[in-house]
Amino acid sequence: MTRIFSGIKPTGHLTLGNYLGALRRWVDVDQHRADALFSVVDLHALTVEHDPARVRRLSRQAATLMLAAGLDPELCTVFVQSHVDEHARLSYLLECTATDGELRRMIQYREKGTRARAAGQSVRFSLLSYPVLMAADILAYGADEVPVGDDQTQHVELTRDLAVRFNQRYGHTFTVPKATHPPVAARVMDLQDPTSKMGKSHDSGAGIVYLLDDADVVHKKIMRAVTDSGREVEYDREARPGIANLLEILAACKGGNPIELAGVYESYGALKKDTAEAVVELLRPVRERHAGLAADPGHVDEVLRKGAERARGMARPRVDAAYRAIGLLPA
Repeated sequence: MTRIFSGIKPTGHLTLGNYLGALRRWVDVDQHRADALFSVVDLHALTVEHDPARVRRLSRQAATLMLAAGLDPELCTVFVQSHVDEHARLSYLLECTATDGELRRMIQYREKGTRARAAGQSVRFSLLSYPVLMAADILAYGADEVPVGDDQTQHVELTRDLAVRFNQRYGHTFTVPKATHPPVAARVMDLQDPTSKMGKSHDSGAGIVYLLDDADVVHKKIMRAVTDSGREVEYDREARPGIANLLEILAACKGGNPIELAGVYESYGALKKDTAEAVVELLRPVRERHAGLAADPGHVDEVLRKGAERARGMARPRVDAAYRAIGLLPA
């Protein structure tokens, strides 16, 4: 059976982009077709300045929302990354396999490092090395596929390179995975800046629809979305990114095609209204289920405990094999 691994980083409140680009596919497709592992990758949240209490709070919220979205612990493995030591154990071996040059070429390192320096912050070494930890997340489980957004494809390519290099030097140990991409709305853009991804860690939330926003807030944010010059509703990602973003969101919510939907509307206002209503209805059951799960934290803790135990059982034999292959004495 195909095995897949994917994760969510608890650096902010989960957004509509997280749901349409990842969570919904995990729920509707991946947990049913594969041996699937989905993790709150909390170690990755430590690569920049952070508040420890906030990381813990957002980690719990992310896990609860993953369950509220419809991940079923009977069908898949839901766990927190730091609860499984094998991620950190394997990461060091892969640091010994990676090169400085290929890590410094990572686009996200360059972008985030530039932002940190501009803010007068130091750049942590973990920001450079975290793609290796991401590779360990994947390779520890022998994952065949990694569902990711376009911005993470480079990291999966690094994972493939490290797996091949390790296998060639020390003997076949790891499965070489491939990235998979959802067919629509994989990259939902900010409503106030449709040339930028809708990111959960942005300072301003005006252009971001959060999964726990109430209906009125969602409606207001979408009705205030930035549009483009002109009056015709056309789907053109380059020339009209604001309208294209709304059309893609509406298409993802209703199962349509953004190009075909463009022909239905004669005004921006009508498109915004229908998009807002579609998003409100899409997120309503998620918010309702989240409220019930949040009221029973013991249940969520038990799901995460069992998930970590199952994940540990999958990862440990492969990581132990990697330790032996690279030349370390068994304990």
